Amino acid sequence: MRRPDRAPRLPPVAPPRIETARLILEAHELKDFDALLALWRDEAIVRHISGKPSTDQESWFRMLRYRGLWPLLGFGYWAVRERASGRFVGDIGFGDFHRPLTPSISGQPEAGWIISPAAQGQGYAREAMTAALAWLDEATPHSASVCIIAPDNPPSLRLARRLGYGEERTIDFQGEAAVLLTRRRPA
Repeated sequence: MRRPDRAPRLPPVAPPRIETARLILEAHELKDFDALLALWRDEAIVRHISGKPSTDQESWFRMLRYRGLWPLLGFGYWAVRERASGRFVGDIGFGDFHRPLTPSISGQPEAGWIISPAAQGQGYAREAMTAALAWLDEATPHSASVCIIAPDNPPSLRLARRLGYGEERTIDFQGEAAVLLTRRRPA
């Protein structure tokens, strides 16, 4: 029989609220849908991700997926809001999407970030991901995380390296070349 103090820790059913100097990371809410929809419809935003704007249904499924990751995996995506205004400015977090890749990354948190064009250039992605990675290192047993970035997306590659992602490999991702980067939990 297992002692109560040694019971397995259950994953959170929703993302923990994290506050940084300028941002709040928290669960996506219904009120975020219009802003999320506009973000994922923006051709400049999706150019390096899917190559095509998301439909209403795809954006809705994305929002459902964000909330559904948490109770299943113990990690997932946060809505990013400005502290001062409460305005939704993006999505950041981790997933495990069971991508058919070589090498396999299944079971590892895959980092992702997207910040609305109106909020880019202010360091929000770095601030939010730094907080999210600190949470991942503290709250989960994962010793590493990965990210996949299009090679023609220098801003995201620079940010990944600043966040500690390295060990780069070129991989085939959905028929296109992509860069797979790994970040090990700091000792």
